[in-house]
Amino acid sequence: MTTKSLSIPLDFPFPSPKAHPLPTPHPKIQFPCKVPLFSLPQRIQFLRNQCPLKCQNPNDNNNPVPYTSQQEAQFTETQEAISQFLQEFGISAAESNSIALNSPKYAKMLFDSVKDLEEWTSWKSDGDGNEFATLGFKEKVAYMAKEKGDNGKVAFLESLGLSLSSSMNVARYLHGESLPNLIHKVKYMKEILFSDSDDKRLVGKYARCMMMNLSIPIDEDLQQTLSLFEKVEARRGGLDMLGSSEVTFRCLVESFPRILLLPLDLHLKPMVEFLESIGVPKEHMREIFLLFPPVIVCDITGINRKVQALKKVWAFDKDFGKMLLKYPWILSTAIQKNYKEIVSFFHMEKVDKSSVDTAIRSWPHVLGCSTSKLMVMVEQLAELGIRNKKLGQVISKSPQLLLRKPQEFLKVVLFLEDLGFDRETVGQVASRCPEIFAASIEKTLKKKIEFLDRIGVSKDHLPRVVKKYPELLVSDFNRTILPRMKYLKDVGLSKKDIAFMVRRFSPLLGYSIDEVLRPKYEFLVNTMKKPVEDIVDYPRYFSYSLEKKIMPRFWVLKGRNIECSLKDMLAKNDEEFAADFMGF
Repeated sequence: MTTKSLSIPLDFPFPSPKAHPLPTPHPKIQFPCKVPLFSLPQRIQFLRNQCPLKCQNPNDNNNPVPYTSQQEAQFTETQEAISQFLQEFGISAAESNSIALNSPKYAKMLFDSVKDLEEWTSWKSDGDGNEFATLGFKEKVAYMAKEKGDNGKVAFLESLGLSLSSSMNVARYLHGESLPNLIHKVKYMKEILFSDSDDKRLVGKYARCMMMNLSIPIDEDLQQTLSLFEKVEARRGGLDMLGSSEVTFRCLVESFPRILLLPLDLHLKPMVEFLESIGVPKEHMREIFLLFPPVIVCDITGINRKVQALKKVWAFDKDFGKMLLKYPWILSTAIQKNYKEIVSFFHMEKVDKSSVDTAIRSWPHVLGCSTSKLMVMVEQLAELGIRNKKLGQVISKSPQLLLRKPQEFLKVVLFLEDLGFDRETVGQVASRCPEIFAASIEKTLKKKIEFLDRIGVSKDHLPRVVKKYPELLVSDFNRTILPRMKYLKDVGLSKKDIAFMVRRFSPLLGYSIDEVLRPKYEFLVNTMKKPVEDIVDYPRYFSYSLEKKIMPRFWVLKGRNIECSLKDMLAKNDEEFAADFMGF
């Protein structure tokens, strides 16, 4: 998707009134006073405490000269005049006051323009400009505001956080837009873009992750997006503030001024409705717009064509909105082009397209990775014997592995070898649980090894334990391992018993308490009348289906008055069981 937008220079020098011919006052100037002049209750306190104003000595920019009390009073009148001027466009008094108080540089521009014009008028000896000299100060400010021709938009844009020069340039771009419509549009956009969520840093984290995994040539849309991120990064708080309206909205308007020209009812609202229709919740719409702003200005029909094409390529429909939330850049032309290259690359590696698509749906950041970078990780996996179909299985389970730095991947390989694994077994572990190779050694893997050591699993037993159940190394400690340990202790097993069971059958700590451990334990002690020690001797008991194997075989044995161990009852296949216990 490529959007064309007008490039607006944002670094013009501030245009001083002295740099342009001064306007000739109209004879018999009249100012229709639609709104009575008023005072701003907090104006003096605001000026002194929030934004102390200083005028510059034209001969020495390094030594600012404070305004005199008379000048300060006149500056306050300037803000009052601006507020009155804005109200003539139908803006409420409260909103006009807020804009006037938050556009000090615009006010200073008008203030200085009036002072310059007063000085110029006083020099005239032929009587020209006498009408201007007879006006009150506020009327002079209103006159200068009207002469600027932006109809209050510069003041409003500065109040949003734009610099004065940016405000003036963007205002020229918005020449045909009325101020009330502009204000209404900005309010709507801020409501969509900046939610009341406490975690405003989340969008910035997403942006950083997307940039970190981008290694392909980019198109114009991505270039503009990255430029926006760069502007936000330069502000206080950095990219973590991407979800904050105070920081981001001004950068967004400067980077994409066209968004303020988009009709609210004919484009912005229909765009929101369209994204909702493809599965993007309204409360998460901001993540799409802030992470890929070109979407905002694109034609809905064009986006829909791309969406339908992507749905067809990936053969799924209902989850497209979720995928778009994970990676809004999938609408970029550069990313879509790279998808074809990725599919072609894995086809050469004899990996099914279905495996590639599964990986992309799970972790679409892969789409921003160049095939040359993917090749490095594919070669690392090949050294462990993971190729062709096995490679497809691995990337389907853990696509993040493709974005791993080779040196970090190699560290995990060496870590496992230090535990006693040979290279072939490391490859088997990678095939079974590739997530291990995307995990942190210090924060995840070492902590699990230390835990196993604490419960009594010695280093000699580690290779067997991990090989049987490598998922143990990446299981959530607080939500998975500890609750299962606690349950086993609660039913009467000692720490030594649990260690013995884990050494013999490590998948034990991966079973659900409610769905596996509890019902099978209760059947063992309540129905089978077996002691809990029996599961210490044969922890694999928990691996068999209660309904399909444990219960049927128990009732057969009970009906024949046969007593046997759990292993004898369950370890045999159906033919062996029938021959030994049923006389077949």
